[in-house]
Amino acid sequence: MTMEQTLEPNSMPRTQGAPATRAQFISADDKDMLRAARDLTKGLGEARAAWYWPDMLASVTIGYGAMAGAILADNLALAVALGLVSALALYRALMFIHELTHIHRDALPGFRTAWNMLVGIPMLVPSFMYEGVHTLHHKRTQYGTVEDPEYLPLALMKPWSLPSFVLIALLAPIGLLLRFAVLVPLGVVIPPLRRMVWERASALMINPEFRRKPPEGAFAKRVFWQELGGFIWAWAVLASTQFIGWRPLLIALAIVSLTAVLNQLRTLVAHLWENDGEPMTVTAQFLDSVNVPPPGLAAEIWAPVGLRYHALHHLMPSMPYHDLPEAHRRLKAALGVSSTYDGANHSGMLALVARIARSTMGQKVA
Repeated sequence: MTMEQTLEPNSMPRTQGAPATRAQFISADDKDMLRAARDLTKGLGEARAAWYWPDMLASVTIGYGAMAGAILADNLALAVALGLVSALALYRALMFIHELTHIHRDALPGFRTAWNMLVGIPMLVPSFMYEGVHTLHHKRTQYGTVEDPEYLPLALMKPWSLPSFVLIALLAPIGLLLRFAVLVPLGVVIPPLRRMVWERASALMINPEFRRKPPEGAFAKRVFWQELGGFIWAWAVLASTQFIGWRPLLIALAIVSLTAVLNQLRTLVAHLWENDGEPMTVTAQFLDSVNVPPPGLAAEIWAPVGLRYHALHHLMPSMPYHDLPEAHRRLKAALGVSSTYDGANHSGMLALVARIARSTMGQKVA
């Protein structure tokens, strides 16, 4: 969807001084804000290798180095500290999968392959698990609906859904190991199993109703090689236990589980999750999404690689992560406090979790 396509509906008036809400823009866009987003960000939008490569490589080096230290350390406190550093660094490295789905395939030669070799396959999350899936989340007519793989109306669900949503991520590394080591080879000889695994266990999604369509063309070839790489790596990791024991694998799984929980917590506050399945305007989608801008450094840790500007990302999905801070500064300065744009800016994770928790409690009372 182009920016020009978002400028058709008329803006909807609202009470001045009150924060803008998703409900005010269900059927009509704030076209002034959308025009500002287009005009004020001219000169931005080019993915620069000088940002991507050092950031990703440094995250990988620190992540795997700290993981090795945690495995080798005899002191428990030191091992825990190194494990935390490893989880945070590898979490940042993993989040580049989000960038890979949006940047043009020719923008950063070799970056996708390098990321898959260094991060995607070793952590059993190759890029095919997000490519062709995440873009559905940005489609004008699919966001927030049953066809959106990355949306659940969490704010409208029962209170127990929130801890369940977060804690299930602890099992993600074991599930991925099972998928690549067992289900992928079995799927080669059992086509119905292969189809089921592809439809239900081949995408980073949170919507259990979503079913992925079969890969086609060049993408199908990339899926083949990435799945083969994941299969070989999974069995290499399992085989290593016969030579070095189970301790290194268990520590690595614990670290990766922590990265999965971090990502699930971030996902929990990436949106307000208030839509009940109806299509929304671009402005409504923006206001159902979350920015956690500066001041404050914590969001850069739990929402790295530009994800602290998630609402802004929904306005301009192709904007590279390193340009999002400047785009935010320009829009904030031009549109000001109490603008529609300001309605998507929030103070931090705790306030957002509390908001969703209050909403689920309200559902319990209802």
